[in-house]
Amino acid sequence: MALKFDRPPGSTPLDPDELDGLIPTHITQRVELDEWEAQNILKAATWLHGRDKLDVLKPTFVRELHKHMFDDTWKWAGTFRKNEKNLGIAPAQLTVQTRDLCDDVKAQLAHGGMSLDEIAAMFHHRLVSIHPFANGNGRHARMITDLLLRLNGAESFSWGGADLNNHNAVRERYIAALRSADGKNYKLLFEFVRSSG
Repeated sequence: MALKFDRPPGSTPLDPDELDGLIPTHITQRVELDEWEAQNILKAATWLHGRDKLDVLKPTFVRELHKHMFDDTWKWAGTFRKNEKNLGIAPAQLTVQTRDLCDDVKAQLAHGGMSLDEIAAMFHHRLVSIHPFANGNGRHARMITDLLLRLNGAESFSWGGADLNNHNAVRERYIAALRSADGKNYKLLFEFVRSSG
């Protein structure tokens, strides 16, 4: 399939093999893909609704959630990427780093020292930095982070109160906050996740 989609700044481009994994054959434009993926993500949210016994800090759940979010869109949904990307760690390290992230967050939750918001924001940043999937990493990381918050008795993050899938000023603030966190300065991210515009 020779499809090319313009992606907003800060997103990960798909290689030709990954684009060949597109399930709906009628999609030719990015707006159509975005709408299709949004419906797939709503289906995943319905699947999650009312489930309060989930272990979100298991690598198998990290993959399972991605699969539910994108299984009508991509054949490789729920599968760790096999190629290098413009960000993220080497594919050979994805399984180990995802497991380590989950174990670290379990320890942080058990031992305190940081607020739940700080733990969740740092979890989100680290998961985005690992970048385990070919596509949908930001949306997946935001959904699983909100789930982590809710399962621990907190409200979901507001994520700037805007659609982060499209290029806009709020997405620019989000990307800037993630880049600042790359340098171990989490202040902008901590502020952003509870901001509303």
